[in-house]
Amino acid sequence: MNIGRAAQRATSEPVSEGPASAHGSWFGAFDSAVGEDAVGDSAFTVREAVRADGVDDHAPASPSRARDERVGAAEGARDRATPGGFQRIYRAFVTARAGIGLMLVAIQGLAAVLAVQSERAVLALCAAYALQAVTVWLLPRLRRVEPAAASRLSRTQITATIGVDVVAFSALHLLSGNTSLNYTALLGLPVLMAGVLTPRPLALATAAAATLLLLADAGWTFVFGRETSLLLTQAALLGGGFFVMALLAAEMANRIAREEMSARGSLELARQQAQLNRLVLEEMQDGVLVVDRRGRVRAANPAARLLLAAEGMCPPAPFQLQGIDAWRPVVQAVERAFSESHWPEGGRDVTLDFAADRRRTLRVRVRFTRRRDAEQAEELCVLFLEDLRMVHERLRQEKLAAMGRVSAGIAHEIRNPLAAIAQANALLAEDATEPAQRRLAQMVSDNVERLKRIVDDVMELAPGAQPAASVIDATAVVGTVAGDWAATAGLKLGEHSLMRVELPGEALGVAFDAEHLRRVLVNLLDNALRHASGEPGSARLVLAPRGTQAVVLSVANDGPIIAADVEPHLFEPFFSTRSRGTGLGLYICRELCERYGASIDYRRLGEDVKLRNEFIVVMHREPLMSAEHRLPLHP
Repeated sequence: MNIGRAAQRATSEPVSEGPASAHGSWFGAFDSAVGEDAVGDSAFTVREAVRADGVDDHAPASPSRARDERVGAAEGARDRATPGGFQRIYRAFVTARAGIGLMLVAIQGLAAVLAVQSERAVLALCAAYALQAVTVWLLPRLRRVEPAAASRLSRTQITATIGVDVVAFSALHLLSGNTSLNYTALLGLPVLMAGVLTPRPLALATAAAATLLLLADAGWTFVFGRETSLLLTQAALLGGGFFVMALLAAEMANRIAREEMSARGSLELARQQAQLNRLVLEEMQDGVLVVDRRGRVRAANPAARLLLAAEGMCPPAPFQLQGIDAWRPVVQAVERAFSESHWPEGGRDVTLDFAADRRRTLRVRVRFTRRRDAEQAEELCVLFLEDLRMVHERLRQEKLAAMGRVSAGIAHEIRNPLAAIAQANALLAEDATEPAQRRLAQMVSDNVERLKRIVDDVMELAPGAQPAASVIDATAVVGTVAGDWAATAGLKLGEHSLMRVELPGEALGVAFDAEHLRRVLVNLLDNALRHASGEPGSARLVLAPRGTQAVVLSVANDGPIIAADVEPHLFEPFFSTRSRGTGLGLYICRELCERYGASIDYRRLGEDVKLRNEFIVVMHREPLMSAEHRLPLHP
């Protein structure tokens, strides 16, 4: 992933001299690298990670995502407000200049008090330098490096600091010939400042200027015939020291720039990783809690907050587990985990009693933040909470999937022998002359047809390529299927018919397959006819639009209300209340609806309503085309 590219560049790529010279200092290479690479790569934030996972970036932000964005914005603002290494070093030099200026004035005042000889020009120069240094220190425009200037000093700043220092200290050195004070060491300040904050040529030029000044002073002494050997040696040594100081300061600045670049890249990587971790935890279906030894929850994702509350969500972390009776099993589990320092890999089950009739069993898995062989005691543990109902549901779905694959294989193997039995029975029926023989042949034929229907139902559920949904006219398809079904069942549709059909006067386009819609509708109509009382209007078929996005197909009857213990199993495979039923009808209806993004559900309307049992199919509405138009499946 490209998240760590800035940090990798920060730790692997050297800072080249080209950018440093071009941008004003060794820190210029740092700022150019961070500005173009680290900041550019930081554009890959949690927002783009979410978009890469298929979440719409323009969708309304959840409270957790909004909180992450506020935290990220606050951290970014804090980083922008925090001065960088170049800014801090420059401020340190400006402060040092002000301190040296005040110190020079204090020394001159002390010399006057002690009656030490001091020239007025030196006193005036020290006072002027102190005033200028303090002014630069106080003026924000000269004390602060503008963000637009990156890690560079403006010409005004260079002149007001390094230039003034070289001139002032040189003048003090020249004027100190008749005094007991030596100001030569002060020339090291502008040389050091130039080595750290300016390009190498300017740093070497500053060192050369200081060296030439010392050599010129020694040469001037030679012109007047004084002792020059010691002065020339001192000037040469000091000049060499200035050059070494400039080069070492530049190398130190280079090292600081590298380390700051690495730290900034690592900080950005850590921040993005933390945001991604928060996103992953909040999207997890399992609850995650970080708990300390005192039972205080340091962090909790939304799934955990849902599991710990009887209704809604418990307060966000941090909060205390102790003090709430329903959470006592969790507290005991945490205390046991800390005392034993281990936990079964499969976890343990705890039951939360929210009320007399409301219980929730959770499977708790505990992991520790340190390794088990660590010498220090564990201070934090991570709890993974999972609703045991979800565990059982997942196991049930896995069993159903395995059973479906096995059933499909068995059904495929039954087809050929079944066809042979049907053909042989037909041949025997042709030669049957006695009534008993014909009855036996008819029994075989009826059971063969029943087996064929079962095999077809099972094969319909076999995994395979998802069919492409087409836009069909639901009004026309439902009307045709209802007419054919009524003719087969021996019913006459009309005002006094057992089955009343209500269709809209307009064509309704839906994303479905016509044959699969026929199978769903016939199954629902058979169930309605089977459980209806048989009186006129005891069953009803209604097709109607629901806004501009959906079309609703409803089949209702006046039969007995389905028992509460039976209702949850209506759409399960091989579940039937009839002795001769296969239990696949409604399950096949649900599977076919899900293939096209539709839904099917059962609704009880109450004892006081005549048509109290109702099955509802909600389909996606699509515009009808002049020709059949293929559409992608809805998720």
